[in-house]
Amino acid sequence: MASDTQTHPYQPTDSFDGGDLDCGNGLLLLIRKHIDPLAPGQLLEILSTETSVVEDLPAWCRLTGNDLVSHINRGKQNSFLVSKGPALNLRSTEPEPTPPPKKRKRAKQRSAREKEYAPITQPITEVVIPDHLPQPVPAPTIAPLAVMGVGSWPRPPWLLRTLNDHLEGRMSAEEFAQTADDAVRLAVAAQQRAGVDVLTDGEQRRDNYASFVGGLLDNCQLIPITDLLPYVDDPEEFERELRALDVPAGKVRHPAVFGPLGRSRSLTVHEANFLASLTDRPLKVALPGPYLLTRTMWMECISDRAYDTREELAVDVVRVLREELHFLLAAGVSLVQLDEPVLTEVVFSGTSNNRTFMCGALGEKREAAAELAFAESLINQTVANLPQERLALHICRGNWTPDESVALAGDYEPLLPLLKKVAVGTLMLELCTPRAGDEAVLRGLPDDRRVGIGVVNQKTQSLETVDQIVTKAEQAIRLFGAERLLLTPDCGFATFADNPIASATLAEQKLTAITQAATILRDRHGL
Repeated sequence: MASDTQTHPYQPTDSFDGGDLDCGNGLLLLIRKHIDPLAPGQLLEILSTETSVVEDLPAWCRLTGNDLVSHINRGKQNSFLVSKGPALNLRSTEPEPTPPPKKRKRAKQRSAREKEYAPITQPITEVVIPDHLPQPVPAPTIAPLAVMGVGSWPRPPWLLRTLNDHLEGRMSAEEFAQTADDAVRLAVAAQQRAGVDVLTDGEQRRDNYASFVGGLLDNCQLIPITDLLPYVDDPEEFERELRALDVPAGKVRHPAVFGPLGRSRSLTVHEANFLASLTDRPLKVALPGPYLLTRTMWMECISDRAYDTREELAVDVVRVLREELHFLLAAGVSLVQLDEPVLTEVVFSGTSNNRTFMCGALGEKREAAAELAFAESLINQTVANLPQERLALHICRGNWTPDESVALAGDYEPLLPLLKKVAVGTLMLELCTPRAGDEAVLRGLPDDRRVGIGVVNQKTQSLETVDQIVTKAEQAIRLFGAERLLLTPDCGFATFADNPIASATLAEQKLTAITQAATILRDRHGL
């Protein structure tokens, strides 16, 4: 029988008691809270009386790249010593763990006692809905054939280091903001040199295009996607999928909802305000769309602490996005773009062997027609009674790898009914890649919709010629007319901060080629 006084061979830097929480009921959130601030190689002691942790914790360590250095059983309580990252100069006293079982179904319903664990790392915040939201103010107009990026821009290496320090609690928000401001200045300067008509801040402050809101919304926490292992039906298959990703799974964070969502601080308005201080050109800000966020955030065994269904979660997602839209339009942003790339996952996943979005497609999904109706409803609720000419919807087929062969493929025909009904004035569509199919299927779009077409492929390392871009744009002009057309890359240049699709140099060259083509097209069409 193990002694209650048995100790580990090394002293931990930090220690906490997880009680009887299992890995699928909040223990990993507590581990993340304590291990993130540690330096690589420092040790965390985890105390637990839950027997399943003996099996689950080694699997989590393997997947996340942390080392289980030592394990002591003290009767009813287990003590685990975990190194953040590889255990430098330490030898594990733990025997080689047995692989997890192939299939391990999780209960669909949670007990009342389990739901009491909702305030895991912070108290539930009282959600306050403002009595009066600011109204849109006039903003610079966006001319036909205007050139702009879709959103993201490659981050410099020094920004990535500070971003990770900030996300892991080793750098204050104020310190990070100063560093991010410098990165935004560089991204804006590159776009200005390229001659674009509408500027973005390159999403320099975000870890990726969507999940960043999880670190800003009330009662939501960002956790690495690897921490979701205990919540899936088939951990072994999930682990294989994560290891197949081009995006380092340990670097991709996922929003975990553990209380009623609230917006007590800006999600992107601070980005817009700083961007406005650098330029007088029209501004564009991208926001994750309501369907994307609902799909991303609804994870059973986490989200149901606050919401019984994902439809209930969607109500609050729509509310916080509507609040943000009001403040962005009141700040003078010319175009707010809702990103909904997971719409293509709804209609194209399962039609090929291609991999799909790991972030944003993990949550519950039903039959395609029902999902599209749900998405249409959420988008239209979010933008209701706001000026359509200042709202856009962006759709692509995944931008997490430069390898075209593994991304989703298919034309826009199955999405056409939704595109006709969503109440936005501009559709930003991936159209340069052959994976997007024949653009002629878009001929039936309403005449009052502008279309931002992708005329360069951000995934390729080759630089499109000006003539190639002009030819591509002329095809779209024949479909939509020059007055309705905007010119963009297919997607952002760095959707995931740690995994840019292109270098900053190549991104600037591609934008420059688009602006040169736009000059030719404006002269040719009298604009």
